[in-house]
Amino acid sequence: MQDSHWALLFDGSKYAERLPIGTEKVIRTVTHETVKRFYQKWYHLSNMAVFAVGDFPDTQAVVELINEHFGHKAPAPHPPPVIPEFSVPSHEEPRFSCFVESEAAGVQKQSAVVISCKMPAGGIKTVKDYKDSLAESMFHCALNQRLFKISRRKDPPYFSCSSAADALVCPVKAYIMTSSCRERGTVEALESMLLEVARVRLHGFSDREISIVRALMMSEMESAYLERDQMQSTSLRDEFLQHFLREEPVVGIEYEAQLQKTLLPHISSAEVAKFAENFSTASSCVIKIVEPRAHASLEDLKAVVLKVNSMEEDKSIFPWDEEQIPEEIVAQAPEPGTIIAKVEHPGIGATEMILSNGMRICYKYTDFLDDQVVFTGFAYGGLSELSEAEYTSCSMGSTIAGEIGTFGYRPSVLMDMLAGKRAEVGTKVGAYMRTFSGDCSPSDLETALQLVYQLFTTNVEPREEEVKIVMQMAEEAIYAQERDPYTAFANRVREINYGNSYFFKPIRISDLKKVDPIRACEYFNNCFKDPSAFTVVIVGKIDPAISLPLVLQYLGGIPRVQDATQPLSRDDLRGLPFKFPATIIREVVRSPMVEAQCFVQLAFPVVLKNTMMTEDIHYVGFLSKLLETKIMQVLRFKYGQIYSVNVAVFLGGNKPSRTGDVRGDISVNFSCDPDISSKLVDFVLEEISCLQTEGPSEEDVLSILEIEQRAHENGLQENYFWLDRILRSYQSRLFSGDIGSTFAFQEEGRIKVRDALTPQSMQSALQRVIPFPCRKQYTVVILMPKSSCWASVKSMLSWSSNGVSRDAKILAGMAGALVLAVSLWRYSRSSLKS
Repeated sequence: MQDSHWALLFDGSKYAERLPIGTEKVIRTVTHETVKRFYQKWYHLSNMAVFAVGDFPDTQAVVELINEHFGHKAPAPHPPPVIPEFSVPSHEEPRFSCFVESEAAGVQKQSAVVISCKMPAGGIKTVKDYKDSLAESMFHCALNQRLFKISRRKDPPYFSCSSAADALVCPVKAYIMTSSCRERGTVEALESMLLEVARVRLHGFSDREISIVRALMMSEMESAYLERDQMQSTSLRDEFLQHFLREEPVVGIEYEAQLQKTLLPHISSAEVAKFAENFSTASSCVIKIVEPRAHASLEDLKAVVLKVNSMEEDKSIFPWDEEQIPEEIVAQAPEPGTIIAKVEHPGIGATEMILSNGMRICYKYTDFLDDQVVFTGFAYGGLSELSEAEYTSCSMGSTIAGEIGTFGYRPSVLMDMLAGKRAEVGTKVGAYMRTFSGDCSPSDLETALQLVYQLFTTNVEPREEEVKIVMQMAEEAIYAQERDPYTAFANRVREINYGNSYFFKPIRISDLKKVDPIRACEYFNNCFKDPSAFTVVIVGKIDPAISLPLVLQYLGGIPRVQDATQPLSRDDLRGLPFKFPATIIREVVRSPMVEAQCFVQLAFPVVLKNTMMTEDIHYVGFLSKLLETKIMQVLRFKYGQIYSVNVAVFLGGNKPSRTGDVRGDISVNFSCDPDISSKLVDFVLEEISCLQTEGPSEEDVLSILEIEQRAHENGLQENYFWLDRILRSYQSRLFSGDIGSTFAFQEEGRIKVRDALTPQSMQSALQRVIPFPCRKQYTVVILMPKSSCWASVKSMLSWSSNGVSRDAKILAGMAGALVLAVSLWRYSRSSLKS
């Protein structure tokens, strides 16, 4: 599908013949001499550059190192050939394609519409070029704001839609608008997309729309400017790389921020709207739709283009209808709470407070990033407390509430209210906890805390219009997932590994029909109602003199629930019903695929005993990295059969008890050639068995320790790392009220395990954490392409003719059964139609 689309996009150009990266045939058949000649022809020193960016103690020493390694290289005796450029012809008539592919209709496997309009790729060499690039960015941003709002209307034409500019090949870039929609909705979605850019061409954007986009872009630039001395070295390196390869200017963040601050106020609505001309169907336009089953035709697409073009010519497209936007997030400021207890924890560098409404606050000042504050609040008690009958409705609560407006305003309205603010807050209701999390600029901390206040004081009530949209989107997503081979595979993995527990089952269409929106919203409202149940950790560039009054007003001002029940403790929680299989299970899931693919998951049960918990929780992390490294060495570097492997640990199904053992699983995941999947599983089992009986090498252990130490050192300079560590201390089974001592004990446990890490201790942990020997209890699920019925018969007949002795009667009987099965299938299909 991608090759066909590429050919259509670049018809008449050399790029239509193949992608620049090359062809599979060349990769598989190329000779040593050909590669050598290619290197000698194109790899010239005059076309190369070396970039070194980092905290160098001695810059001159780095220059000398570069000279030492590259300075003695002699240039080639002949000058480098001119790098060829291939033109891409423009076209006034739009090109169309309709693809039917159940596996590739977008990220969520839904029907999709893609509009691509090609144009010459211009560089930025002058201030005017830079101003034009800002106006172009404003165009896409303003258009995306509209597209999002349309997706949240009653009976929307699509579920999501966005526009962006993309560099296709060196001489050409494209404006690309992509949408995902319901299965029979591609024609309607295309019409809405074309109609919106036509509306911009006719009426432009309003002053308010432009001011919102301007505020968004200024906010992003201000954040980059504030953190200019904390930029990642890789980001700066990439800027120099693009300068060398594409001649993009590197002017420095200070100059760019000043330039943007100067230019943005002077970019008019008309200057922004003119970029809609590039989205004209007469501007080298290619329209593609992808559907799981064929519904729209090329004639349908052409008719839509003619219809919208005619409406634009007649000027019968109305201007954009803007919504009314409230001025303030919190209509009336709450009465601030007070601090009833306060403790300093110098070991963490944090301060802990109990507020008058019972909410616990722990904040830590850092200077890692000058424009970041992150926070998370959690309370025990989640979906595991529900009966199986209530689970489906209540698990949809977050989705339905999010569509209606978690913070008291519809998402489309809140988006405009937050324009220019760098403040985000999200919620999650899990098995054992409900959480809210935020990320904001220190200057927008008040806005973020206002959103939290609104979360606790808003009573979300379902309205028919919003519920209908949510259910329609959920229904389409389920239908799409049912067509997706990987979803079928993942569902079967969960069904096997967790004993068919209702909590791990996917939601079906029949389940949606049982959802009670009123009960769903009621459950969500109760999840975020009582502040005394929550602990909130805040980390970042916090000035207590400014931040604490805001915390007291918007977190301390959340009213305490009068008739609230006693908050759940971790030991009172109801555990999820799940159990890993006691025996070996090896199963193949076969799914229809456009291209043959294979994915493997090998899983082992994990049991962490309470008596060894403080050590084994760290050993699990080391073991997963060891297994990932060793399996990669075997499957990729020894046998050359995979590209990558992932080893994942899941312990989230277990309730956070203080005394019980922790159960979960550790899984090995990789993709490979379908024909050798079972053999590779045996190689993995053999490698793990060898590690259990012989242990890893000293070199293996040192490598794992180095990886962990580097990750730990990097993490110490990140706000999210500290946020996670403090949260884990509060949620630790060791926590009994003193976060400082719990944090210290956990760090001592990490260091203790590191110091004790040897080949022998790793071997012992591997025998203790997963079954020993590993071959006695595991599950393997392999996703394989489903062969057609006739291909299976052909395969069996071929198998027989290749010298394998089989009774002809058995083959005839199997073929007869196959014919009967096909006949019954056809009969069932005709019965369904009637």
